[in-house]
Amino acid sequence: MTTTPNRRHSTMWWDDDTIERTVTRMFVCSHLIPEEIERLDRTLGFGDGLTDGTYWEWIEQKAKRIFLILVELKVPDQIFGVIDDSWDDEDLPIARDQVERLALTPTRDSRLEQEFYEKQFYYLLRPLRKGEHVIYQDSEVVPLEVVEKKHVPGQTPFFDKVMLPGYPGTVFCRVKMPIGGGYSSPEDFLFDVNGIRNVQNDHLASYWASYVQQGYGYALFTNAADYTLKGLLTTTPACFKNMEKKARRRQVMEWIHCLIDTVCFLHNRGLSHGNIKPSTVLFASENHIFLSDLLGYTGLDRNSFDKESYDYAAPEQWFKPSSPSSTSFHRRGTVTSTTASPESPNYITSRSTPDSSQHPMAMMHAPTPHLSPQAADIFSLGCIILDLLSFLVKKHGRPFATHRAAKHKTPSRGGAVPDSSFHRNLSQVESWMTLLVKEAQKKEKDDDIFKGIAPMLHIVEHMLSSHPTDRPDAQDLQTRMYKILTDHCGILEPHCVHQYDNGWDFGMASLKLDTTGNRRASGSSGHHHPRNSIGSRGSGRSSGSVQDLRGQETFLVPRLSRSRSSRGPPSVASSRAPLFTAPREGWKGPMTFWQTDSRMMATR
Repeated sequence: MTTTPNRRHSTMWWDDDTIERTVTRMFVCSHLIPEEIERLDRTLGFGDGLTDGTYWEWIEQKAKRIFLILVELKVPDQIFGVIDDSWDDEDLPIARDQVERLALTPTRDSRLEQEFYEKQFYYLLRPLRKGEHVIYQDSEVVPLEVVEKKHVPGQTPFFDKVMLPGYPGTVFCRVKMPIGGGYSSPEDFLFDVNGIRNVQNDHLASYWASYVQQGYGYALFTNAADYTLKGLLTTTPACFKNMEKKARRRQVMEWIHCLIDTVCFLHNRGLSHGNIKPSTVLFASENHIFLSDLLGYTGLDRNSFDKESYDYAAPEQWFKPSSPSSTSFHRRGTVTSTTASPESPNYITSRSTPDSSQHPMAMMHAPTPHLSPQAADIFSLGCIILDLLSFLVKKHGRPFATHRAAKHKTPSRGGAVPDSSFHRNLSQVESWMTLLVKEAQKKEKDDDIFKGIAPMLHIVEHMLSSHPTDRPDAQDLQTRMYKILTDHCGILEPHCVHQYDNGWDFGMASLKLDTTGNRRASGSSGHHHPRNSIGSRGSGRSSGSVQDLRGQETFLVPRLSRSRSSRGPPSVASSRAPLFTAPREGWKGPMTFWQTDSRMMATR
């Protein structure tokens, strides 16, 4: 969550404690004339002498809320008539058609009765608490305050920033989703909420609480965004621009490491994000990076095309649905189990390879294709890392998108539309990576940070492999990225040094919500471990040697994986075994490219 110490609530929230502290005898007397004050100590005018209670005692014990409402309506003296008719706080809320029974004015005043009906809900608050889901009636007041209606660039209008009573200075991100459009029922919304309730991480927009009211579901998340990666690539925010130059460069490398660590956190729980793109990579105060969109609602209508999701999707994610009914979904759960797969889709890719039996197309058209959401995350994350490295060498944003789309245009009414997606323009992505290496080599003398770009691009080229099984898993990425930061970039203590292996997790990742909404440890204490003590997590794929990432002066970006290889991606076989250094001669070959398939990507 975002903390802003100088921000204060502008709304007075009447919770139980506030009401008890406020409605004292002195407070009551301050709103009555002398004759009415004297009446406070008289015996109640009803009960036929069966009670010796006073009007003050009734207010103190049973009618503090009613008195506060009458004060706000500027008729505090009517408290005596209300008590004579035996009304108390237990009768609240009073239905609209019953308010007239209070007889607040000598003659009926519909406007005042309507005000009483509405105001009473401000004194019957049900606060949101951590880990809880609340169903509010349409007339209830939800005790929160929208503190920033200006939306973060790159986010949909369904996101805003709110504050809660009892959490001064803490800003939450609130996501609004329609029931009946995005979700078929409140139960459907609650089902997705339960799926992310325990996904708590310092670099995730983690679930805090949720509620349903007036046809919408709302979820509150920690980490309210100040800007997104999409915005960063367009206009550098002042909070980042004001940093010292070397600190900015180190920050970008730290961001990359934190994102990999966060995806590793998700994948080791059998989950996937499913929609990693610049607008779901967010930044809070002090340039803290985190992933959002855990519920997967984009705010788009049923017929809208999300170009950004398309551009950053893995090739196997984009397909033509096999039946018209499958086009009706515009909400997609993102933090999902990796076992889910679509039924009988007709997948179409844009690449070809001499060995058609090994081409991804062969898998895509299989009767029961097995898709890995985690492998798709790796591809999308590779695109994000490439964006960040481009930003680091000041070649990013529109020039990169234009370069990707230079050789791929989709016919449409009114002319050709450039297709700037990564998955359809991998040869252009290759040439861009080569350009980044050259630019980084020019800057290596100024800052060791640039020495890490070439070996990072080595990793990215595996992440952008067209076939899912050729991509490294998150654990491999985490291990190799740590080594690059420490060995090449001079960052001896990278942020987010966690181990997610064999059921263990450390640091913030170990915090979960129990049934009472309290944070608790998941069975292990928090420790930080050097990355060189982390071995592979036994993914079932064969373990290759770790490539030598040193000597980037001879580095040339090899072609991205064209076909399914006979072995899995490089990984660290064991933390106990010494790292094997592969020959560097393989990196000195000439650059080669694919031939572009003439078939167009099928869309919905």
